Amino acid sequence: MVIDWAVTQVYNTIMSVATGIILLLVVMFIRNLQRSKIAHLDGWAIGFAIPGFILTITGMHMTLTWPLSQIGFPFDDIIFGEPTFAFGVIALGASILLWRKSNQYIRNEIDIHDTRAISGKLKEELPHVLKPASYFAAAMGYALISIAIAGVTYQLFAAPPEEPISGAFADYPLIEAIFISGLYAITGIGAAMLPFILREKPNRNSVKIVTTLFFIAGSIFVAFGVMNYFTHIGLIVNTM
Repeated sequence: MVIDWAVTQVYNTIMSVATGIILLLVVMFIRNLQRSKIAHLDGWAIGFAIPGFILTITGMHMTLTWPLSQIGFPFDDIIFGEPTFAFGVIALGASILLWRKSNQYIRNEIDIHDTRAISGKLKEELPHVLKPASYFAAAMGYALISIAIAGVTYQLFAAPPEEPISGAFADYPLIEAIFISGLYAITGIGAAMLPFILREKPNRNSVKIVTTLFFIAGSIFVAFGVMNYFTHIGLIVNTM
């Protein structure tokens, strides 16, 4: 296989890392909020903004230009581009919300170092503020589940044999199809459950399921993205 890399772009490396970091940030935020340990909302805002911005611009470019169609994988532009675009915009929305809340609390002379006061206000306000946006997140969660079903049905996600590590399974496409589809599915299930945990008194089991799913998916996304920095460089070298 020879690929003209001058006319295509493959950047689901940084997309995978950014996606995983956002999922892990959600888990940490929820767990800290449950323990009344949230403070310094500006820090959380920038934490969501950085990977959110990365996903927004890369996901938008992939969604609008379909760069992976240049190397024969147009369906990957839908699979990777559209969910990351949506996820990036949601993360930026969360970032803006937290930044505004920080400014609001400062104006109201609430001590930003007081974790109990900040956490108490957030527990009271966030279920009402985030509920509208959670419906879009849930819809995209169901979309991820749909992608997972398509991945197994059509045995997608198989790496070419020229790609190091992942390419070793090129003759067994179902292996990577199950792995990536499973990753999408557990992320989708967690996202689909978000409206149910945004209640004034959410079910603790539901919250635990969401945080567990997001922790597993986030950890794998980060690890897989980091690994792909090696495997994708190898793929480019082997197909130049």
